[in-house]
Amino acid sequence: MTGTKPTLRQYDFQAGSGGPHLLITGGVHGDEFEPIAAIRRLIDLFSRQSSDVAGFKGRLTLVPIVNESAFLRGHRCGDDGLDLARTCPGRPDGSITEQTAFALSELIRKVDYYIDLHTGGTELSVYPLAGYVMHADPATLGVQRRMAKAFNLPLIWGTAANLNGRSLSVARDANVPAIYCEYLGSATCDRAGIESYFTGCLNVMAELGMLDRPCPVSRVERVVENPEPDQGHMQICNPSPLTGYFDPRVKLGDMVAAGDVMGTVYPLEGGEPREIVSTQAGQVIVLRTFPRVKQGESVGVVMELPVA
Repeated sequence: MTGTKPTLRQYDFQAGSGGPHLLITGGVHGDEFEPIAAIRRLIDLFSRQSSDVAGFKGRLTLVPIVNESAFLRGHRCGDDGLDLARTCPGRPDGSITEQTAFALSELIRKVDYYIDLHTGGTELSVYPLAGYVMHADPATLGVQRRMAKAFNLPLIWGTAANLNGRSLSVARDANVPAIYCEYLGSATCDRAGIESYFTGCLNVMAELGMLDRPCPVSRVERVVENPEPDQGHMQICNPSPLTGYFDPRVKLGDMVAAGDVMGTVYPLEGGEPREIVSTQAGQVIVLRTFPRVKQGESVGVVMELPVA
C-alpha cells in the first residue's frame, strides 16, 4: 500500500426527511476543470439557500474533486499512475487510486441517482455530450435517458454496458441510474462549459422532482444509442501507429466517412509521416488537441450514426 488513505471531501445538503438522494462528482481525473468549477458554484448556491433552489427536496451530495492525488499532479492519473476511471470498485487496502475508487464506489452504491462530470482533460477535446450505458434493466435505462435529455447538452450518447472499472459500471451493477457528461477540455476551463454543467445539474434535479425549475428550451441536436461491445471506450479509437507530433486534418464536430484522413503524425526521428485514417463514418466527437501523441494513443473518436 502506498500513500495516505484518501478522504472524499463531500458537501451534503438535505431538505426534509423524504425525497431522492443525488450524487454529483467532478475531478475523477485531475486535469478536468469545468466540473470542479461548476460543482463549486452548486455548493455556493445551496449553501446560501438561494431562491434558485426553491422547492428543494431530498438530499444532494457534491464532490468537486474526487481524485485529489491526480489534481495536485495536474494529471489524469494519481501518484500511483492508475486511472481512477479504470480502477473501480477499487480496494480499501490498495494504492491511493485504488482506495479512492473504493471510497467513490461505496458512495455511489448509497445514492438513488448519479451524475459524473468530465472533460477531455489536457490532451483531448470532447463534443459536449451526456452519456449513459445501455442498462439491461428497462426502468433504469429509461431514467438515464430522461436524465441525459434533461441535462440539455447537444449530444446524447448511449453506449455499451460491458465496460468495467468505471464509476458508471459501479452504478450499473447497483442499479443506480447514472449519466456522465463531457464538455471540451484541452487544458482550459471554458466558461460556457461551467455554465452548461451548472444549469444541467439543476435541470436534472428538476426532472427528478428535487427542484421547482422551468424546463429550458432543448439544445439537444442528436441522440445516438449503440450497445455494441466497447462502444464508448474512447481511448482505443483511431490509435496512432507511432510516437510523434499530431497535426489534425478535421475539427471537432465534423462529419467524416470511413477512410477520411483525421490527421498526420510526424515521427520524432524524422522518418516518413503517417496519416491516421478514420475507421468509422460519423461525427468527430473527440479530437486530440495536444500535439504530442504516443504510439497507441487515440487521436480522435468518430461516433457512428444510425443508418436512416
